[in-house]
Amino acid sequence: MTLRRVRIPAAAAAGLALAAAAALAPATPAVADELRGSLPSGGTYVLHTPDDWNGTALVWSPGYGGGGGNPSAGPSAAVVDWLLGEGYAVAGASSSTGGWAVEDLLVDQRDLVDVIAAELGEPDDVIAWGSSMGGQVSVALMEAHPDAFDAALPLCGSVAGAIPMLNGSLDGTFALRTLLAPDDERLELVNVKDERARQAAFGQLLDEAQQTPEGRARIALAASLAQVPVWTEVGSAEPHPRDWAEQQRQLYEIFMWGVVSPRQPLEERAGGNFSWNTGVDYSRALVASGNKRLVSELYAQAGLDLRDDLATLAGAERISADPRAVAYMQANATPTGDIAGPVLTLHETGDTAPIVAQARTYADRVRAHGDNALLRQAFVDRPGHCAYADAEIAAMVTALQERLDTGRWANVATPRALNASADAIAARDGLTRGDGSFVSYTPDAMLRPEREENR
Repeated sequence: MTLRRVRIPAAAAAGLALAAAAALAPATPAVADELRGSLPSGGTYVLHTPDDWNGTALVWSPGYGGGGGNPSAGPSAAVVDWLLGEGYAVAGASSSTGGWAVEDLLVDQRDLVDVIAAELGEPDDVIAWGSSMGGQVSVALMEAHPDAFDAALPLCGSVAGAIPMLNGSLDGTFALRTLLAPDDERLELVNVKDERARQAAFGQLLDEAQQTPEGRARIALAASLAQVPVWTEVGSAEPHPRDWAEQQRQLYEIFMWGVVSPRQPLEERAGGNFSWNTGVDYSRALVASGNKRLVSELYAQAGLDLRDDLATLAGAERISADPRAVAYMQANATPTGDIAGPVLTLHETGDTAPIVAQARTYADRVRAHGDNALLRQAFVDRPGHCAYADAEIAAMVTALQERLDTGRWANVATPRALNASADAIAARDGLTRGDGSFVSYTPDAMLRPEREENR
């Protein structure tokens, strides 16, 4: 294990990937020790320690694509600075491979806890946290290493796992290809051989379809089966419930990002295809999506019979998964919801990668294990992916720390309490507050919550 210790401003140490966010850091950043080194896997880590440690360490996991480079210890330099000022030790790892590095991070982050203990002494509490894929890793660490992690704070995380997420994506791409270009072999659904060509082909198909009423209706159907929300455009007002054209436009604009998810890197990790649509009733799925009225209106405007297209989907050849690949993705990682410590999740209501319904599926799994008293979920009412204000994140950390200190949630994670906490932190410490607010929100159930294929 190689080590290098320097004493630097924490804002400067947060990593090259956070350079833009560093401009938001306080004028006089907290001074902290920075320790960088290598993990047994070949991954790297960074550990920032404050002058007066409060006994809690936060271990940050990066989102998809992170790794193979300079690790970061938090979502922004300003948040890292704030945490150090509050007495937290903050650390993060970067896997040697990058990409869909869930398997690597489940090992690396456990090893990083040992580094923290060796350098600082045994922590009172260790919080696993991260964004997007890193949020998924955070809840998976709670299950894989309950001896090392006391709590989890997943931000915009795919907390239900990659299997449900990619099954939803398969439903959307399957419908689009089946109805618009069933013979176009470039539109690979699973067992992807050329991700770049696949992405380009789907992009071309979408752009062409958007030019006609028939194509727009079918895009709306495919996006609805993938459970994409109709308010996804950052900075826009929420579309009127009957503004069918604007809702469809936003579904079209986000389709590539929210539905045509990169699949080849995950399949390579899993050793095959882990997605399936055997046994799926797409007529029922459309009703459950909440978009039946939208799709019906667009089909009527296009002069199409929705029943005909649903019958076409019902009669199309289905896709089965490779059980070995499914088993890999269950382990790396499709969380079961079996937790022994508190978990506080955060999602935007208009997120698409993952969809906010992932929070509902995770809550259902936690409840099935009898652990629902340990879980609280927070929601910010706006579109976007991981676009949280620094004060919002600081309020979440504060709430979770209070839960650890007191052993009970009380009202610390309610929308009212989180908004008040974020307001106070922004006013006192200068962290950005953002343009949204925490709200009471109940996500829809996922259309595809399964962890394994029914055979």
